[in-house]
Amino acid sequence: MKASLVVAASLLLLMFFSCKKPPIPPPDPEGELIAKGRQLFFNETFGGNGRTCGTCHPAENNFTLDPAFIANLPPNDPLFVAEFIPELESNFENPRLMREFAMIKENLDGFSSLDSIFTMRGIPHTLGLRTTVASPDGPRTGWSGDGAPGDGSLRSFAVGAVIQHFTKTLNRIPDVDFRLPTNDELDALEAFQLSLGQQEELSLPLALKGIVASRGQELFLDSTAGKCNLCHLNAGANSGDRGNANFNTGVENLPDQPARLTGELVPFDNGFGAPGDSTFNAPSLIEAASTGPFFHNNSIETIEGAVAFYDGESFNNSPSGRFLGGVELDGTQIVEIAAFLRVINTLENIRQIRELLEGSLMPPSPRREPPSRLLELALRKTDDAIKVLAAGGLRPTAVGHLKHVRDLTIEALKGHQMEKRVKEALRELEHARGDIIV
Repeated sequence: MKASLVVAASLLLLMFFSCKKPPIPPPDPEGELIAKGRQLFFNETFGGNGRTCGTCHPAENNFTLDPAFIANLPPNDPLFVAEFIPELESNFENPRLMREFAMIKENLDGFSSLDSIFTMRGIPHTLGLRTTVASPDGPRTGWSGDGAPGDGSLRSFAVGAVIQHFTKTLNRIPDVDFRLPTNDELDALEAFQLSLGQQEELSLPLALKGIVASRGQELFLDSTAGKCNLCHLNAGANSGDRGNANFNTGVENLPDQPARLTGELVPFDNGFGAPGDSTFNAPSLIEAASTGPFFHNNSIETIEGAVAFYDGESFNNSPSGRFLGGVELDGTQIVEIAAFLRVINTLENIRQIRELLEGSLMPPSPRREPPSRLLELALRKTDDAIKVLAAGGLRPTAVGHLKHVRDLTIEALKGHQMEKRVKEALRELEHARGDIIV
């Protein structure tokens, strides 16, 4: 009798504790703001033509666009509104340059003459903004660092993006062609964008494994050889006390720019200000290898070509090139610096993959994306890391570990012992990192 009473009491206690609701997590105002910003970034059209911020900055493609990604979009994707909305057929985009070179039309100097006053630019990614926007002369956003419109801040940049890219007609009338973001929405969009990518600067030199990348780091840091660190301190976007600065590096003077070879009108891009001073903003190099094409005009396809630009006449004859006394690099040195950039890009990818995989194991929360979505993004980042290393012939053992991470993530996405597979993937990820850095 007593034994049965003990069993019954135990069952009642078990039922009581099993029915208890999990504890409510403490308030997280910043997390909630970021979650709201994520929803706005990817889903809010602001009453416009169907585009969202994520149309041009998709998470699946490192928050930027390239021709290969564009080629796989469906014909009715909002990116192509100029091809199926009659009011936007002329002077809104150049569909040919968009599809061939991932170039977007920008009316940075106003909308007074849409057929002649514009620029054609690539789409800057939105990774690592927390470390790249600040400057003693004010915030720096976009390729020319002057935002669109206003004070150059992320908030102004969002307003300008809605006016430029979300409009239903070329009249661009607020509350008719679109609605402007509210202050609360701008706060949330800013918080979300600042949460993306690296949250702090690197501290070079790193204890890298591999002769080629290690030599590339030496050249990068050498103020008499590569001279890269002078304008990209610690491979970031800042230049010492100048913060995130603008430079005239002569990119607009490159001969045979692909977009201009088509015969399409591509006006000279005069950079910062109106009228412009021909300077452009220094981007972070940590995510560079996986976010090409390169420069504001998407004129160079590979990271090796982007490094080689600084050994060419266009740069060495530019104001910045002359100030530095020119740069002279041999072919092997160009490859070595590019290898260094590929490796630090991979290390940042690994950091983000780990964050995504660990997030997929946490309890569901409105502040986070669903586990399946986190695994999908981890898979994309893993593919990036594999591509970045393999294309440079670098760290084949690390590539092998990353391929295993990929396979395990696919298994987890299928629901095959998800938690076990994710934990195995995290271990493989550490092995990959251990093959790159001490």
